[in-house]
This record gives sequence, structure tokens and C-alpha cells, in this order.
Amino acid sequence: MNSDKSVLKSGATLAVIAAICTALVAATYQLTAARIVENGKTLLEQSLQPALSGITYDGGISDSRLVIVPPHDLPGSDAAVIYRVYAGGSPVAALIAVTARDGFSGPIRVLIGIDFDGVVTGIRILQHRETPGLGDKIVSTRSDWVHQFEGRSLLDPVTTGWAIEHDGGDFDQLTGASVTPRAVINAIRDTLMYFDSHRDEIFAAAATGDDS
Repeated sequence: MNSDKSVLKSGATLAVIAAICTALVAATYQLTAARIVENGKTLLEQSLQPALSGITYDGGISDSRLVIVPPHDLPGSDAAVIYRVYAGGSPVAALIAVTARDGFSGPIRVLIGIDFDGVVTGIRILQHRETPGLGDKIVSTRSDWVHQFEGRSLLDPVTTGWAIEHDGGDFDQLTGASVTPRAVINAIRDTLMYFDSHRDEIFAAAATGDDS
């Protein structure tokens, strides 16, 4: 009998301890969840901001996001993400993350900043598997190659000029690498063409709250 009481007492004690631990975990989560979300947003904002050179904007860059699910006319066959940027309530730019599928070593995820008039504000490479020392120079920390696109548009150069110099275009290529820059340039050109054709739809979706 005493043994049974001891077992029951031990079980009750364990149940209380478990309940206290569960409550502590729940309280800790409540206290840290908001901070985790905020830290994640801060990191996202920091990764997006470099593609908005020269743009003055209100609020967080990531506050108005639109996901374009395939099929679509943007580069790549996976979902494209558009961040719409505003100043004084008016649209001033869009950041469009697309996938160039024809990189030398696989898909290249590219972030393209475009102001409302269709001018490139900045390019950043989000993800790639290109050859170290060659194709990886598309990354801004490896070279200034991506900066040559800032201030350019579909009119500067005209569409046929959106190619590497070796192919008769206006843009520098990377020494020892031509497939990689071709993929990135094609992705930028195609994204500019999409933005030019869908600008009103992109920002109208934000006005109606049609975020996906």
C-alpha cells in the first residue's frame, strides 16, 4: 500500500514538473517569438536594400510582397517574388526575385531592383553555384560586375544591346566565363520587359491587397 502511495506521489510530482516546464517553454516562446520575427525581417530588409540604390522610400521594403506563381513570363519556372516599394503612398520601385535557369552550374537566383520608370536601381545575386574564381564574380562581394546595370533600362541599351560584348551587346563579360553573365543579363532583360508590360497590374494588386 505504501508502495502504491509512493508511486502515485512520484507520478503527481512528475506531472507538476512537466506542467511547469510546459508553461515555462510556452512563456519563453511568447517572449521570443516576436523578437525572432523582427530579427528575420531585419535580415531580409538588409538583403533587399542594396538593390534600391538612389531610391527614397517609406516603411519596410518587405511590407508589400506579391508572389507570382508559375506559369508566368518572368525568368524561371518557379515562383517569383515582387516587393513593392512606396514613398508618400505612391509606388516608386519594385524588387523582383527571379531565377535564371541557364547558369553554368545550375539556376541563379537574381534580385532585380527597378524604379517606377523602368530603370535598374540595383542587382544582387541571392543564390548560385557558379565556379569559384570565374562565374562567382557575379556576386557583388567578389567584383563590381553587377554594378554596370545600375541606371540602365530597356531603352539604354535597346533590347538587342542586352548581351555581353562578345555577342554584340553593351555589357562586360567575366574573364573566362560567358555562360554565367549571359544567364544573368537575359534574366535582367526579361524581367525589365515583364515589368514594363505589367507595371500597372503589379501595383494595382498591392492597392487591392492581393498579396499571395
